[in-house]
Amino acid sequence: MKKFILFIFIVFLSTSINAQWLWDYGINLGATNYLGDIGGKEKTRRDFVADMKLAKTRWNVGGFVRYKWRPKISLRLAFDYIRIEGDDKLSTNPGRHYRNFNFKNDLMDLGFTGHWFFYEDNDLGNTYRYRNGFRAYIFGGIGGYYSNPKSKYQGEWVKMRDYDTEGYNYKSIGLNIPYGFGFYFTFSKKHRLGFEANIRKTFSDYLDDISGNYPSDPGNAYERGLFLRTTELPPDDIGAYRSHDWGMKRGDNKHKDNYMNISISYSYVIRGKSSFYRTRYKGNFFTKNKRKVRKIRAKF
Repeated sequence: MKKFILFIFIVFLSTSINAQWLWDYGINLGATNYLGDIGGKEKTRRDFVADMKLAKTRWNVGGFVRYKWRPKISLRLAFDYIRIEGDDKLSTNPGRHYRNFNFKNDLMDLGFTGHWFFYEDNDLGNTYRYRNGFRAYIFGGIGGYYSNPKSKYQGEWVKMRDYDTEGYNYKSIGLNIPYGFGFYFTFSKKHRLGFEANIRKTFSDYLDDISGNYPSDPGNAYERGLFLRTTELPPDDIGAYRSHDWGMKRGDNKHKDNYMNISISYSYVIRGKSSFYRTRYKGNFFTKNKRKVRKIRAKF
């Protein structure tokens, strides 16, 4: 019986302590790239890192709030400002290279994910003070983004969605599936430094404004030059590859566009009140003073 009471006390104490450190909020900064119709080497479009161009790696910055829902599960809401870019001039695939298109896209990304901790050490250095720790996790969830691809034409960045380049008015808002892995170190119970790799699978093929075929000849001189960029190449280059013209293939619509980033993060852990504290003390909403609630004990 004594062992049972001791066990219940230990469980209660651990629950009370854990309840004090449920929330943390922070910022992250990292590098971003994308998988789409622009990039790659001599092969056609692939959903693999070999299709990325490291020269077009750009940045992402964001903020997040995280809640420890279960001992091994946390929930996170994050917002990221992400830039992705691409340029056909960097590709060694002739079809891509002589398409001569370029783009940039500033994405606003909002994601809700669940984190499962597959490894943790809550007492780094075996100090028995439990102030420093380490956790590694995998995650997945659902998110949304705002997209607005632009291309540099005649010295200016032009919003391509306004022109329905391929005769299709694609949406600026879409859904994605974020997933990946990460880890973080906790110092003095309050400060966390982390690293994360995050991949976003989308359901759109127009993050770079390229998917299917060129439209029919629009007639307008400005749009002709904006849509069919081979006209910007030297005459010798145009003669070397003539597979780009009105109504012909412009991109690969069999693969959707994805983007990914690696980032470092800092977050601050909020110390809340334990369940033990909340049952014994009652706070005044308008003051910082706490009033102890007396419990009436039955006299037998």
